Amino acid sequence: MKAGDSIPDIKFCFREGDIRPESGTCPVGGKFIEKSTLELFSNQRVIIFSLPGAFTPTCSTYQLPGFENNFDKFREKGIDDIYVVSVNDAFVMNAWASDLGIKNIKIIPDGNCEFTTAMGMNVSKGNLGFGIRSWRYAMIVDNCKIEKIFEEPGKSDDFSDDPYGETSPENIMAQL
Repeated sequence: MKAGDSIPDIKFCFREGDIRPESGTCPVGGKFIEKSTLELFSNQRVIIFSLPGAFTPTCSTYQLPGFENNFDKFREKGIDDIYVVSVNDAFVMNAWASDLGIKNIKIIPDGNCEFTTAMGMNVSKGNLGFGIRSWRYAMIVDNCKIEKIFEEPGKSDDFSDDPYGETSPENIMAQL
């Protein structure tokens, strides 16, 4: 995908309304909700960033908190919302956002890897026991059209490193 392309119209499966019982860690009581990319991104300018996995070091220590902490600055630059996509299920994504205290960044579970594959960003991380995941990328999307896309160098299956710089909140902020 490149600037000017429309993002793929994919349906994501979210989990909403769960609460954590006093004894036990498994959230219950909610339901699965489907939302499409058109429902999520139409008529707004957003940042979408994708990363290899929830609860992983770079993603949890730098990238997601960096976007969260700079949310208001991105809004001042004309960004309506910021979304994080990962090839994880809705339960994992919700737990990750809760664990990190995320309030502003919206999470998108791509558990079936459909959006990631349609974006051409799926890679094997079998060498790390992750299976198929997303390569680290980010994009500015205006009304479902890619305005600018950022991709970490070295995209390939079983890449032994986890490059991070092109998709950092600081770099994207500098491009706005």
